[in-house]
Amino acid sequence: MKPRFRQLIVAATASALLVLGVAHAQVDASKSTVTATSKQMNVPVDGTFKKFTAQLIFDPAKPAAGSAQLTIYTASYDLGDESYNQQVRGKDWFDSAQFPNATFVSSAIAPAGGNQFRVSGKLTIKGKSENVTLPVTVTQQGATQIFDGTLSIKRSQFDIGTGEWKDTSVVADDVSIKFHIVEARK
Repeated sequence: MKPRFRQLIVAATASALLVLGVAHAQVDASKSTVTATSKQMNVPVDGTFKKFTAQLIFDPAKPAAGSAQLTIYTASYDLGDESYNQQVRGKDWFDSAQFPNATFVSSAIAPAGGNQFRVSGKLTIKGKSENVTLPVTVTQQGATQIFDGTLSIKRSQFDIGTGEWKDTSVVADDVSIKFHIVEARK
């Protein structure tokens, strides 16, 4: 291979990797959180998903070109007590043995003013899918982007809390899912 041709290939490859690097980032799991809050007998109960993955491609100047995919491992839901954790992994709640993951896959991202965006996509829990739109706030701190948002769902739409737990007078139907995703550019 001639030296000039090799230099052009190296330059083209480096340029391509640089362009890909701008869109590629790593989620910092140690700084990111996903929590779900429900009410039991009208008292808020928080649980944290200890294991999840996220793939985000986002440029605030081109939000429509972005995408988000979040996979939550339902068996990682932690209410702070192992006996409760085992119960929510069971068939009446998440049925983690049969449905180990809950997912969100975006279909559109639109600006909503300032650092606010509306993210639409499909939320799937226990094999049931719903189209949802949620507000997301994006904060830039140097090479780090932070995504914060809250999604309200009805647990009954996803068959979460069946059997004796189907009665919404004990555990409310409304659940608030909050996320704080920290992403550092490579």
